[in-house]
Amino acid sequence: MHELVLHPQSADGPIKKVSASLRPTSAGCEAEFRLEGDIASIKVPENASPRREDFLWKTTCFEIFWQPDRGTYYREFNLSPSSKWACYDFDGFRENSRDAPVEQIAISCSHDEEQLVLKAAIASELPDPAQVALNGIVEDLEGNIQFWALAFPEGKPEFHSEICRQLRVERNT
Repeated sequence: MHELVLHPQSADGPIKKVSASLRPTSAGCEAEFRLEGDIASIKVPENASPRREDFLWKTTCFEIFWQPDRGTYYREFNLSPSSKWACYDFDGFRENSRDAPVEQIAISCSHDEEQLVLKAAIASELPDPAQVALNGIVEDLEGNIQFWALAFPEGKPEFHSEICRQLRVERNT
């Protein structure tokens, strides 16, 4: 598991630690995200039918950014504890956003008073070697947002920045 850091402009909140892991698979990848803290004090989207939906990042969710070594293209995944998901392709930094093809995304989420764990199995073409970002967005019950990532560029929280893509992924074939 990789420990994520809280963005310096995010206020302390009920979540004290966020960690994440990612493993490439022949079909795409598997990821796990873990929140630790006062789970009852954050907004956890209610379980729903798995489906593609936009704007999941407006409340508690997790993100993966996958950028193959070749070119500026990257793919973004938004993964909600509700089991809803989104997937977008970009030609460059926030450039030409469009829905990306996905064969399947399966999300499971469990939580208790002190921990929330989201697991995702993603079947989507993900070329490698690649630089990957693992991010968390946490909204508390008062509407305050915490931004978590492997790293951040200076300034406002910007998950689309290549600086966030600190994880090197390469399948051993």
